[in-house]
Amino acid sequence: MTAPHRNSRAARGFAGALSAAILVCAVYTAGPATSDPVALPTSATDAISRMVDLSRQSEQLNQQALDAQTDLDAKLAVQRDADSKVAATTAVVEAARAEVRKYQPMIDRTAVAAYTGVRTNSMFAVLSSGSPQQLLDKMSTLDVVAQQTADTVRQFKQAADAATIADNAARAAADAAHTATAAANAVRTDVERKRQDLAAATTGVVEAWSQLSASDKSTLAGSPFPPGFDRDSLLAGLVPGSGTSALAAALTRVGDPYVWGATGPDQFDCSGLVQWAFKQVGKDVPRTSSQQANFGTPVSRDELLPGDVVLFYPDITHVGIYAGNGMMVHASTFGVPVAVAPINTTPYHSARRY
Repeated sequence: MTAPHRNSRAARGFAGALSAAILVCAVYTAGPATSDPVALPTSATDAISRMVDLSRQSEQLNQQALDAQTDLDAKLAVQRDADSKVAATTAVVEAARAEVRKYQPMIDRTAVAAYTGVRTNSMFAVLSSGSPQQLLDKMSTLDVVAQQTADTVRQFKQAADAATIADNAARAAADAAHTATAAANAVRTDVERKRQDLAAATTGVVEAWSQLSASDKSTLAGSPFPPGFDRDSLLAGLVPGSGTSALAAALTRVGDPYVWGATGPDQFDCSGLVQWAFKQVGKDVPRTSSQQANFGTPVSRDELLPGDVVLFYPDITHVGIYAGNGMMVHASTFGVPVAVAPINTTPYHSARRY
């Protein structure tokens, strides 16, 4: 069979899975698909190009799904904290109400005495006393009763005020818990949708890749190192430090497969490789490329040093580690193992130094 015939058959076998998966990505990625889902590939070369495009869109969706999961985890933490505050404030409310109940009988008796006209003032003591000594005795008793009553009323008021404050705090905590729960539920729905979309898109990519010949798969994978790149010489020249040490760690993973959502130790997506490499040198780096774009300190492109983190695309959905001389090590896309590649082959966005 001639090569054109083989290419044509591979392209036709590739077409069904490819066009369906492109439709998924075109709907759910941040921007429109760069390929026309109606125009099916007409050659193996075209099929490879289209699969790379589809894989790129799946990578975008992968990073979006990871961001959504991180958002959900944060909101669930807020929800747990709010629930804990509800439990704590509820206990305070119960304690405050118990304190109010302790003083309630004495307050009730004082109120009943006042209502029934019990005479407890100094004039009544003067008028009802038969002798100076009796007057003194009654006055002393009245002073004691008045002081006790005043103390009881003061303590009751303090307890009642504390109960009111506790009630208000409990209501605020309950409102916060309700809000946190609603926010978490909304994000949970988004996470589940993105996961389903990613599963559909990646299934299409894998199926399309399986239609390629061994030669086409090799062409897609490319070389792990560009011509003239010497990993051993680069490693020997690195100055010890967190960034260059992370670069050295990443270079040990060259040849490992790209897998959506993977963080190592022997398969990675783009941000998973960066996170794993810096973890090897004791740095806790965020999970996704968009989060990694806010970590560390910014560095301009003309001041890049080996070990800096380089970020790509307007939506920051790809990331790698700068290796010097315009090169980076990165987990590129499905079907392409971890490799060293020029940074100018991908739309540059920014860089950070960790």
